[in-house]
Amino acid sequence: MDPVITQSEFRGDGVTLAADRWDPPTQGTGGSGVAKKGLVLLLHGGGQTRHSWRNTGRSLAADGWSAIAVDARGHGDSEWAPDGDYGIDALVADLTSVIGEVGEKPVLVGASMGGMTSLIGQGENPELARGLVLVDIAPKVETAGTAEIMDFMRSGLDGFESLDDAAAAIAAYTPNRVRKPNPQGLRKNLRLREGRWYWHWDPAFLRQGDEPTRQADSSARYARARDAAAAISVPTMLVRGKQSNVVSEEGAKELLELIPAATLIDVAGAGHMVAGDDNDVFSGGLKDFWTKTLSQRVTDDAGRGLE
Repeated sequence: MDPVITQSEFRGDGVTLAADRWDPPTQGTGGSGVAKKGLVLLLHGGGQTRHSWRNTGRSLAADGWSAIAVDARGHGDSEWAPDGDYGIDALVADLTSVIGEVGEKPVLVGASMGGMTSLIGQGENPELARGLVLVDIAPKVETAGTAEIMDFMRSGLDGFESLDDAAAAIAAYTPNRVRKPNPQGLRKNLRLREGRWYWHWDPAFLRQGDEPTRQADSSARYARARDAAAAISVPTMLVRGKQSNVVSEEGAKELLELIPAATLIDVAGAGHMVAGDDNDVFSGGLKDFWTKTLSQRVTDDAGRGLE
């Protein structure tokens, strides 16, 4: 049976956010269907959209979870920030608002920017979620890797003559991924304006100060993320691309020291875009996390409640 897929909107902190939702197949008259396990909130990385989670959303729904993928402010079909604010505080405020609207504690699954939003949000508000999955993000990130991402994003600011050109740019940036023969799927992430195709996110997202300001901001973010990680007590998993240029082995090790109960999956052959590089391994790792770590936590919490 296919999952139930709906589109919806949430109110963030002063912006409207677009979302897709996947629910388990509904039970029929014969009692068929999938027992519901809870809610997963999927947060994409910078420059991406909610559509990067479509395979994960379907997989989660088939396994009994409801999954919601949200376009971050300034990305995809969500509103652009009127004041150009795309800082971590604004992203965390949006996340908190969305969770308040859905009315239940989700498991947060965040990639890159979405992962840092989840890490800071959960670390500074322990009641926010019931579990945390960080996809190739940790307090310590490699500046060369993040600079490469920003350079790739800037390289498309002038748009592309065709979808094929956009696909070629992606292929050059992610050489370890198999290029799809049909570029039409990129229409979800690009918009045609005056004969050229542009990435569908606010260029203001890339605004940064001078070099000293960027270094100071980076140091402050690192210290804040470390403090947030040290405060996390919910079940946590780091999914790292073994070929990642953003999260090094040292960065992963530090996260596990900050969150001793966290688990790590190193996805061989995958880079920073873990879910897209090897979606089968990624989804399999998530399933193990749901069935083992989270289930055990629920059992333990119930047992403590009976003491």
